[in-house]
Amino acid sequence: MNSVNLRQWFGTDGIRGRVGEPPLTPEFVLRLAWAAAHVLNHGEGGGLAVVGKDTRRSGYMYESALEAGFSAAGMDSRLLGPVPTPAVAYLTRTFRASLGVVISASHNPYQDNGIKFFGPDGRKLDDATEQAIEATLESERLVADPERIGRAKRVEDARGRYIEFCKASVPHGLSLSGLKLVIDCAHGATYAVAENVFLDLGAEVVVVAAEPNGFNINVNCGSTCPENVMQAVKDHGADYGLAFDGDGDRVVMTDATGRIFDGDELLYVIARERAARGKLKGPVVGTVMSNIGLEQALAAQGIGFERTPVGDRHILARLTEIDGILGGENSGHIVCLDSSSTGDGIIAGLAVLATTVTQGRSLAELCAPLVKHPQVLKNVMIDGVEKDTVLNDARLGAAVSGVERRLAGDGRVLLRASGTEALIRVMVEGPEAGVIEDCAEEIANMVRLIAGA
Repeated sequence: MNSVNLRQWFGTDGIRGRVGEPPLTPEFVLRLAWAAAHVLNHGEGGGLAVVGKDTRRSGYMYESALEAGFSAAGMDSRLLGPVPTPAVAYLTRTFRASLGVVISASHNPYQDNGIKFFGPDGRKLDDATEQAIEATLESERLVADPERIGRAKRVEDARGRYIEFCKASVPHGLSLSGLKLVIDCAHGATYAVAENVFLDLGAEVVVVAAEPNGFNINVNCGSTCPENVMQAVKDHGADYGLAFDGDGDRVVMTDATGRIFDGDELLYVIARERAARGKLKGPVVGTVMSNIGLEQALAAQGIGFERTPVGDRHILARLTEIDGILGGENSGHIVCLDSSSTGDGIIAGLAVLATTVTQGRSLAELCAPLVKHPQVLKNVMIDGVEKDTVLNDARLGAAVSGVERRLAGDGRVLLRASGTEALIRVMVEGPEAGVIEDCAEEIANMVRLIAGA
């Protein structure tokens, strides 16, 4: 059996759900912290956990629950406050911590939240470790002896440390002077970080969506709504816009013409630049959602490409297996292991901007060799029906087979269940936009029929 299927609570990116509903109750999160401390320290107590969060109001509640669970297990905590997810990965390493924890639901609305873990190396936990944590959740929770109860302390300079880390990812002496940028922080974790990174490197910066109130994270802004930064670039006469998601591990970009550049295009630019300098190790790793045009454009440059299931943890696992350094998703989640141990929106954006500066070419020019196939993605709600029941239905299989015959081998169909929501995602890719729109709607309608929607 696939090990991923053995996990009850962990999904594609930690544990995620509706605030206050199982599993995201304060009691469960306390137990989760105790179990994680027990597993990562092999039941011996001690150790250190680094805890960061995004800007959701519920983050206060879960931060307190995690602190209590770690303390009960005899583990100390360092509380970072609102910082991007990759900042937690970085600080987990620099603090020599046993684990890092992020309280975030990434691009989801404020009603959701999640808990995701990093190991001592600043990388997402593997399946075996997540399974061990789940198995330990039901163990008797013995509180550490009074003299061994863990202590918590706030880290006042967490953001400053991470800002310097990001700046160090580009060549020493490189300047963004002359560039005017718009930064869309999605009212999320980059709101007090991103501006200073780009200002310190010489750019003129306009910041939008950087006034979090606990409830406006990702609302009509950020990487899932790039129209916001696109309009701001136009309004301010900027050269480029960068839109991050709520926890700062994704980025999409736009230029002065209003063109939006997704993760596939940004990944292509970074890969080609690394290859030109002889710094690209191994093939680039994408996912089943990566556009076939990316694969073809990389092949034309002699760069290999591999696909994994959706989720950066799968990309990271494959990069580790092949000793590669670069991978990403079309959502803008890009992993540059030569700079960071996890996906990092700021570092990916810096890598792209640095390439435009050093090569003296616009982002559109750098992306010109990549010709993307039209791709239609439809999300179909299936509340009340098991995802596997829908995906294994013979009627859906017949509908997919019919579409594949219609595409005649010049396209792709992908069905997958969301790891965090009650959704079936339908993706159809092919050379003709009208045809694949019809095909995607045909399959989506069958999903709705099976689900009783």
